[in-house]
Amino acid sequence: QVELVESGGGLVQTGGSLRLSCAASGRTFNNSGMGWFRQAPGKERESVAAISRSDIVTTYADSVKGRFTISRDNAKNTVYLQMNSLKPEDTAVYYCAATFRPITISQIMSYGSYDYWGQGTQVTVSS
Repeated sequence: QVELVESGGGLVQTGGSLRLSCAASGRTFNNSGMGWFRQAPGKERESVAAISRSDIVTTYADSVKGRFTISRDNAKNTVYLQMNSLKPEDTAVYYCAATFRPITISQIMSYGSYDYWGQGTQVTVSS
């Protein structure tokens, strides 16, 4: 079993920055593809960013490209999401997710590709 614990959420003003962390335990972390998703009230969960198991591929939703950066530290079993130039529309609960399946690049942003999820951390951007 895999446990994922997110942290780093909070309240920030428009234009501010936050760094989310997701600490993983239970399986060999560097064998996992990792993703960040978010869900705003009344909306479906959407993909934000993902990073492949070998760090070869990082990918982002169009809405966050150029503002968010996903990275991982395999020595610390942690994946990060650096969020800059935050906007009110970024307000949501952010979830990290892990997969150990051999997914393709086209699948790495897909909700259904992930088997393990954290409990989420709230990000609120005030206008």
